Amino acid sequence: MTDPKTARQDLVDHRHYKYRGCAPDPDSRGMASAGGMAGVPLDVWGPYTEDGAEAQKARIDRERLAKTICGRCPVLAACRTYANTTTVDDDGIERLVEREGVMGGELALARHHAFIKRRHAATISTDTAEPVPVRNIDDARTPQKLAVLRALAVELYDERVARRAGMDVRTCNWHRSALCNILGLDRETATRDELLLEAVRHGLLPTATRIVWDGLWPVAAAPTTDGARQRRIAPGIPAALLAPLSRTRRVARRPGLLRRLFHPRALFPAALLTPSPVLEPAA
Repeated sequence: MTDPKTARQDLVDHRHYKYRGCAPDPDSRGMASAGGMAGVPLDVWGPYTEDGAEAQKARIDRERLAKTICGRCPVLAACRTYANTTTVDDDGIERLVEREGVMGGELALARHHAFIKRRHAATISTDTAEPVPVRNIDDARTPQKLAVLRALAVELYDERVARRAGMDVRTCNWHRSALCNILGLDRETATRDELLLEAVRHGLLPTATRIVWDGLWPVAAAPTTDGARQRRIAPGIPAALLAPLSRTRRVARRPGLLRRLFHPRALFPAALLTPSPVLEPAA
């Protein structure tokens, strides 16, 4: 960001500064030169200082007139640069140098929005951590971790994943957390799809692996190792997708029950039913 004193000096030293639209008219007190437009008071650039509230229509007309004159001003760019500079006050708070009125063809509100956007972008840039490097990929090629990945590709619920992988839930979740660490993912925020995509990209799963679609409810990839968040499931996911498989004799006698219960048409509207995507190798 340009230093406000430098920006102000650049504006004042501009060779056309005395011809600016908001320059005082030497022949009419309180009026502006307005680039040749007659009868334009200096007050149109604001801020409003009269008694009582300014009528909305009067304010809009005033600001529109000011922006029109600014639009053909020879020092528009220099004026806008200066108006968007910032300074730090005695309380250590960064603020715009010109917090009111129309300057550089911009309303004060527009300058404030731009300032907040710049500050937010700078905060994100400062807080963004360096990407976590992928650790030794061979650590992810153990039979247990590969079994977890294969199970995760076709199951959503933690108990189903564990059962298909041939281990208990806590052990399965520990392997999922370890896989996130190995592949450079944040185990607290990475989704199931992100973990599987990274697994395919690093050759832990075949490139043609079919992944059971999460639908509109992405499932978080891995809980913490202490098991405190073993069911970090997105809100709104149908309960039928999360119910563990039953091993009761009643279900065993009716093998078609689960097929009907978990059939896609029973869970999703027809418009949402699309073929399961085939993961392609990452570029």
